[in-house]
Amino acid sequence: MKKKGSMTGSRAILSLKIIPGASKDEMAGRMGDAVKIRLRAPAVDGKANKALIEFLSDQLQCSRAQIKILTGECARLKRVEVQGFSQDELQTRLSPP
Repeated sequence: MKKKGSMTGSRAILSLKIIPGASKDEMAGRMGDAVKIRLRAPAVDGKANKALIEFLSDQLQCSRAQIKILTGECARLKRVEVQGFSQDELQTRLSPP
C-alpha cells in the first residue's frame, strides 16, 4: 500500500503562475492550466522560489525534498515536479475549496 505524499516512483508536474510581493501567501485560483499562487516573498535572490517550495510543502503535507522547480527559476511561470503524488491527487489538493 502506497503512502500518500511519500517518496515513491510516482511524480506529477505542476504549472504555476507565481505572484511575488503579495500581502499574504495563498492559492489564487487558476489561469488556464496553471495554478496561481500569491507569495509574500519578493522575487529577489531566490526568496520567492524558497517561499514557493515551503508553501507547496505545507499545502501538500510533504517534505520540501519532494518538490523541485524544473523550469522558470527566474520567471513567474514555473513548472514544478512533486514526487510521491499522482497528477489527479495534486489537482485535487490544490483546488480551491
